[in-house]
Amino acid sequence: MNKNIKLAVAGAVLALSASANAGIIIPAGEWTLDINGNTNAYYINNNSKDGNTIDGGLANTRGAGAAGDTASSINTGLLPAWLGVTGKTRQNDLDTEFTVSFQPGASAGAAIGAGGGSEFRQAYLSFGDKSWGTIVLGKNIGQFGRDAILSDMTLLGVGSQGIVGVAGGTTTTLGRIGAGYMYADFNGQMTYSTPNFGGFELTVGIDQPLRTANASTDSDTMAGPQKMPAYVGVARYSFSSDAVSGKIWLEGKGQKFYDGGSSVSQDASMFGLGGNLNAGALGLTAYYYSGNGAGTTAWGKDGFSSAATGSSKRNSDGGYLQATYVLPTKTKAGISWGQSNLDRAGGEAGANLVKSNEMSTVGLYHPLTKHLNLVGEYSRVTSENQSGLENKSDIISAGGILFF
Repeated sequence: MNKNIKLAVAGAVLALSASANAGIIIPAGEWTLDINGNTNAYYINNNSKDGNTIDGGLANTRGAGAAGDTASSINTGLLPAWLGVTGKTRQNDLDTEFTVSFQPGASAGAAIGAGGGSEFRQAYLSFGDKSWGTIVLGKNIGQFGRDAILSDMTLLGVGSQGIVGVAGGTTTTLGRIGAGYMYADFNGQMTYSTPNFGGFELTVGIDQPLRTANASTDSDTMAGPQKMPAYVGVARYSFSSDAVSGKIWLEGKGQKFYDGGSSVSQDASMFGLGGNLNAGALGLTAYYYSGNGAGTTAWGKDGFSSAATGSSKRNSDGGYLQATYVLPTKTKAGISWGQSNLDRAGGEAGANLVKSNEMSTVGLYHPLTKHLNLVGEYSRVTSENQSGLENKSDIISAGGILFF
């Protein structure tokens, strides 16, 4: 991977983790401030082939009337436009840091100034020392699924779900979320990370417990007060030599969901395994996850059958494969395939419940400067329900992303 592409990817990681690379540095007394982020926009054309009902499907459905099967939008991609401020200092033998960030949407979605959605994804503090590790308190990208999304080439582009015709617009597209990995999300968390021992690091902690957010009426909604936090853990091993570098990670997450309208409670769990390998201009990524009651696309989504069928756990799994190659023009060419699957619980029908979301993507990512990348992608998204009906969408996108 060439230097310019490395900087672009480092910028993407920075926008998500505020730790990979410096933006605009400002000394401020005992503090050093880092102002960082990106702006991006893409033209997205979505062509939908079918109009079947698939609860939880990620392929857009064919529209009615004059619009037919084609729709267009101009929007941010998977990585939202981002403005982050990080402050760092060392006091009393502690490295102390804070980060607060803001993510404005790019799509208006209406004739007069509706404006895209806006978010505040980060507000956290951290403290520690290289001798014993680091503690993070606050809202930041989740640990489970973090490495999968940061390794996804569509992080610099659009990927799946150019959502169009939505009043008020949307903040981002989905990339490969829900078609190869679960969304890491940005949660309140308390985590501890060990020092780096020869490339090995371990992170453990608790997350804000989430309620289920279902796409199917056949799914039980665990919407009561969540009494216990979610538990997360990730082991990472990074390695490098003159010719080869990479990373392997093993992750797990668990939570007990509670239904406030009854005495129902259910445990959910998920694990993931992934790895990256970079050798010269070639980059390879492989990832797999499997869960029980954890749902699909996002944590807890459609993880349990309805109360009428016993609020039983549904199994889910998925993963993706990706290969990239940096051409002599410094353009990174990439191809990837991934799929997320959801099984019915025993004894339920749920014909319209999603069975799988699959996406194949080819993309070109060209560094016009060390901070500005031009991006073009084509993705085919296929969603299937439990009765075997499918929706397909072809998504073509082109635009650019600028890091600072």
